[in-house]
Amino acid sequence: MEDRVTRSYARTAKITFYVVAIVVGLLAAVVAASYIHPILALLAGAAIGVGVALPVAGFIAVWPVLRVLWWWTPEILATALVVSGFVVLSTHTNMVVRILIVALVAGVPAGIPVVRRRLIAIGWCLISRHRLRSCFNEFIISNRSGSLPLILWAKPTPVGERVWIWLRPGLSLADLESRLDKIAVACWAANITVERASTRNAAFVRADIKRRDALIGTVTSPLVDLVDPDAPVMPRAAGEAPTALDLPDIPAQRTIPDTDTAPRTTKRAGRNERSDKKPAPAPAPEPAKPGTGDDLLDWV
Repeated sequence: MEDRVTRSYARTAKITFYVVAIVVGLLAAVVAASYIHPILALLAGAAIGVGVALPVAGFIAVWPVLRVLWWWTPEILATALVVSGFVVLSTHTNMVVRILIVALVAGVPAGIPVVRRRLIAIGWCLISRHRLRSCFNEFIISNRSGSLPLILWAKPTPVGERVWIWLRPGLSLADLESRLDKIAVACWAANITVERASTRNAAFVRADIKRRDALIGTVTSPLVDLVDPDAPVMPRAAGEAPTALDLPDIPAQRTIPDTDTAPRTTKRAGRNERSDKKPAPAPAPEPAKPGTGDDLLDWV
């Protein structure tokens, strides 16, 4: 796969060189033609285009090498620090002092539990980055060029490590979720979970590698020390615990019917009136008086 990746980046670098050189050269020649002769402007534009295109194409061509250097950056820095420190120590001290200093530097962190656990956790972070890279290299390749995702950084967690990854085109979060069991085996972990690390960019994901369960440890409580050991103990008789429920043992409750038959009152027009009061009958029509000129037959 490395040969295929190298050829792919070399081809991309060549195309990028020609495109950048032509575009930048033409733009520079057009601008320079306003100040110098057109032929000289064309030559100056070509020189500027080549000068700009070479670094860009070179960066693309050596990107596989830069990516490997990025993967091994912590180890390279740690090795350089140890070697440079030992060289300085050898220059200014004798053998006995060097042995004592090396013993202190290596023995003190190993003897302090907190420092020792922290160093071991950092070491597992470095191992997890390389194991994830092996996973992407072996069975999570989903683009034609074979380029691998960029493993950014890692930090220790109470249960393992957390690694941030930048996915390349052709790979998604669903592809990782379908291979979690294989990734856990490759990382020497109990299980692993992946999720998006950004709500705006799906390429930025986070992997949580779990090597232990933080909930099974014994937690000491300071409340135990607050109990007075000389406090008197009150004996308590243990009652018989019920084992079943027998309905005849429950007394039946007597239900008393509502015998209140008094008529209710309703509030109407600001006064209380009895709801059972019958309405008053309508008055009968008065008979027509004689001499008024009205005859009932006229209204029939």
